[in-house]
Amino acid sequence: MRSPFPEAITTLIMNSTDLAFLPALEQSQLIRRREVSPLELTQLYLDRIEQFDSKFGSYFTVLAEEAIADAKTKTEQVAQVEDPNTLPQFFGVPISVKDLNPMKGVPYTLGCGALKQSIGEFDDATIGKIRQAGFVILGKTATPELGTMPFTEPPDFPPARNPWNLEYTPGGSSGGAAASLAAGLCAIAQGSDGGGSIRGPAFCCGLLGIKPSRGRISYAPIGDTPGGIATNGPLARTVADAAAFLDVVSGYVVGDPYWLPDPDPSFLQTARSGAVQGTGKPLKVAYATKIKPFDAIHPTCEQAVLDTVQRLIDLGHHAEEIEPDYSALIDPFTLVFRACLSGTGVPIEAMSPMNQWLVSHNDTAGAYFAAVWQMQIFARQLVAQFSAYDVVVMPVYTQPQIRVGEWADLSPEQAFDKVAAWIAPCPPLNATGQPAIALPTGFAETGLPTGVQLVGRPGDESTLIAVAAQIETHRPWIQHAPTIESRW
Repeated sequence: MRSPFPEAITTLIMNSTDLAFLPALEQSQLIRRREVSPLELTQLYLDRIEQFDSKFGSYFTVLAEEAIADAKTKTEQVAQVEDPNTLPQFFGVPISVKDLNPMKGVPYTLGCGALKQSIGEFDDATIGKIRQAGFVILGKTATPELGTMPFTEPPDFPPARNPWNLEYTPGGSSGGAAASLAAGLCAIAQGSDGGGSIRGPAFCCGLLGIKPSRGRISYAPIGDTPGGIATNGPLARTVADAAAFLDVVSGYVVGDPYWLPDPDPSFLQTARSGAVQGTGKPLKVAYATKIKPFDAIHPTCEQAVLDTVQRLIDLGHHAEEIEPDYSALIDPFTLVFRACLSGTGVPIEAMSPMNQWLVSHNDTAGAYFAAVWQMQIFARQLVAQFSAYDVVVMPVYTQPQIRVGEWADLSPEQAFDKVAAWIAPCPPLNATGQPAIALPTGFAETGLPTGVQLVGRPGDESTLIAVAAQIETHRPWIQHAPTIESRW
């Protein structure tokens, strides 16, 4: 019988590196046109992981046998189905998932050495929806211990490194996710964000990352994270990829304590229309290059904001400067963050010195609830300030990428102060539950990526996606990829 994928082998041999960096939706179209098979794509990425990931430390667990078996089944399905366009959106496309999400029967370490033998007992809602969307799961990506730090250097594991320069961090806590995608070791990556953990790695690695609105993606089988500060979301090469991922993992799951309605039109339709016509109307844009009470934003990060704002003005939007004050959030957010860590159930003696210091504060239940209430009061004030604008443009981090191990010799208290100042623009949006998109803007003199975040009104990812697609159309970044030696 003649192969239903007549051009696939030639495509794979001649253009495998290009294929590895092809956007996920374009890979999906190749599969639907039977020009490449799920099995060939999966094998391509597994070969690249085997060859390159020792440099990047992006995967904790590679599910080679499981991925190959799944890809073989999907390849047979594509060959047999009468109309491949009836298959799920990402059928056969390889993805990485973060090791803070449980998968049934798969190691579930949370970046903690004491949990290396731990096995997931169930698929959480996000993993379930990833499977329903047709993805082939390549493995579990690296995260800092218990997801607490914005760099991915957990004890008992190799550090994750930035594919643009191995001396630098890919960020955290979705550092392995970002490194796997930036290095061409998956087509798209799932991450999560409780204080910048999608946006920071996207910034560090020159990718696009979406922190969705609170209630957009279910945290089933649990209700939410303490204080509702965390959410799952995508890291992607393009706005369309990220939007389509958001479409397939969003939505109500029975018993959710709160949720948002599905968008109409879909996020992918918004991305595509935004790329063609923008938002369809001039928007009111605010921008911030100063944030109280923190020190001045590094000139590289400030210039990225100013360049983005100028681009939006050139596209016909209106902009004005604001200076938000985050002073009232620092203490309550930190206490809620510590409570999240304490609630993991991991014995304190099994934690790193930094995490031991964080949980040693012995916060009471009363102090936790008081902190949640203070955080909610601050959130209302910030949402009210931002509500006058369609989009707010801000830095992702206050400083460029740090080197691997840069703060390793500091005391936990000193290192945490450095961390808090570095990620300062991110946690307030976790407190408010607003959507935010990190997107690349170019490169610094160091050769490392630069970027900004776009912040929207609660529940309004659509405007952000349209604006990001408009920016992407006028200044695409998909052609940029780190130089990685290849045998192909």
